Amino acid sequence: MTEPTAVVGLPTRLLTDPEMIAACAARDFTKVFGLAKARGGFHVSRIARQCELTPSRVGEVISGRRTITNMSVIERVADGLRVPGHMLGLASRDWEGRASAPNPPERRSVQVAPGPSSIPTEPEDLDGILAIAAATKVTPSTLRSLQASIEDYWRRDDEHGGEALRPAVIGQLRYVMGLLADSTDPNYRRSLQGIAAELARLAGWTLFDARQYSTARAYFTQSLRLARAIDDRAFVANVLACLSLQATYQDRAEEAVTLARTAQDVARHDGGTPRLMAMLYVREAFGHASARDRPAAHAAIAEAQLQFGRVGSADDDPAWVSYFDRTKLTVDIGIALGQLGDVSAAEPLITEALRDEPETNLRGRAFHSFWLARIQLQRGQVEEACRAASDALNLSATVDSPRVTAHLRDFRHLLTPFRTFRPVAELDARLAGTAAD
Repeated sequence: MTEPTAVVGLPTRLLTDPEMIAACAARDFTKVFGLAKARGGFHVSRIARQCELTPSRVGEVISGRRTITNMSVIERVADGLRVPGHMLGLASRDWEGRASAPNPPERRSVQVAPGPSSIPTEPEDLDGILAIAAATKVTPSTLRSLQASIEDYWRRDDEHGGEALRPAVIGQLRYVMGLLADSTDPNYRRSLQGIAAELARLAGWTLFDARQYSTARAYFTQSLRLARAIDDRAFVANVLACLSLQATYQDRAEEAVTLARTAQDVARHDGGTPRLMAMLYVREAFGHASARDRPAAHAAIAEAQLQFGRVGSADDDPAWVSYFDRTKLTVDIGIALGQLGDVSAAEPLITEALRDEPETNLRGRAFHSFWLARIQLQRGQVEEACRAASDALNLSATVDSPRVTAHLRDFRHLLTPFRTFRPVAELDARLAGTAAD
């Protein structure tokens, strides 16, 4: 991407001004544009031209009559005013490596491959400081240790949720990006980029679980760029699947379906394994079920079952898709059917999955118990639903997952017509203390 010569960013003194830093962190563009105009010498038409907006829209933002929340517009503002990505909670912009900065660091002879080299909003941590001081040399042992830590992070995320893990994951991501910037060996660089992509996806996942969707999207996008830089198409499909699931949670059914289908196309181009394709079709089914598109959802479910039927022991599955086993397929189909209202078909599937699911997967069991309770309530099985919801509530106490809490809050609202039932009243009292609004 060639930087247009006409684009001149905000002066350094303004970008380091505490008011501007606070305004960017809050994404308060009334303040950002106002400071750019009052202290940066940027008149309205110039802001509009560089940010690809109309002057009237900029004027409305400055006056407070309009806000900016769309991510593509926020990115245009960052690029147009040359506001570093981390100030706005974005991944680093393509131009940041070429932009002049106060007290520039010593120039490196090696450029980091396309993709952000800094982390969206977190301050430098101890790992990053020590890495700079030690100038750690990458060895095969380093790569093995980093990969082992990722596997451990995922295990702990399944067991306890990602809230407590996130600082460590983000710190390690920064550490790996530092190693990548210093590495000259092309083989090590490729491995480091793959590890960084996995860490960025994990960071995005923990933020998604915390329902911090905007920041999660920034990390998922960073992971996507890193994977794309090494042409790891299967992992690109994996990240798109994460974005699809997040879109489903945000009630963006059409976007969820588009992302899932794009993931399928990417994976298919690279000879995606049946297990991977089955997972991607399930994500598509979630999107269709959210939109209540029954024929499309059932078609995606049928394709997922067909693909999973082709899974073989000789398949070269990526390690990160191994979690998608028969039990996971069963419970996901049950959830999709439950969203469609096919509760009589959904209940036995989720019951079966809960019976077979590992006891250590505490967060997953909490989610699935919630879905069982919801489906049983739809079937008029009030006492059974209260028992399943009680199980979910007990499990939620052992995991740190705002998504679980949100599901329990939703379930409490669903109980409203049944409050006169004694089991409901007892459960409602417990939910009031744990999942209060």
